[in-house]
Amino acid sequence: MSDLLAILQKIEAKPGLYLGRASISDLFMFIIGYRTAREELGIETTEAELDFYGEFQPWLQKRLKITTSNSWAKIIELGCSSEKEAFERFFRLFDEFLQDDDRAITQSATSIENSAEPLEVQ
Repeated sequence: MSDLLAILQKIEAKPGLYLGRASISDLFMFIIGYRTAREELGIETTEAELDFYGEFQPWLQKRLKITTSNSWAKIIELGCSSEKEAFERFFRLFDEFLQDDDRAITQSATSIENSAEPLEVQ
């Protein structure tokens, strides 16, 4: 099964296929559903996923100098004029997050890109 980073790469390329539209709210709900489904199925959370789930929100708040109890999706959306703009901004910020330090999720991306086998979608 693909990990979170692989799924996010696919969503960024074809949001309509996975979410119906390019929407930060729909992306947020997709990620929650993805995480819940993996937990329900007993699939172990990868180090890269743990990094995203635990570190993206604090990183984003520090990056944008915002203190709030809102989700990362709402934080991004508040600075945008549309769901689509917020969706696109998420991926720009996510790329920054990946490049900040040497994140486990970045190492996962490298192993995916270097893999000779295509990713399975189940």
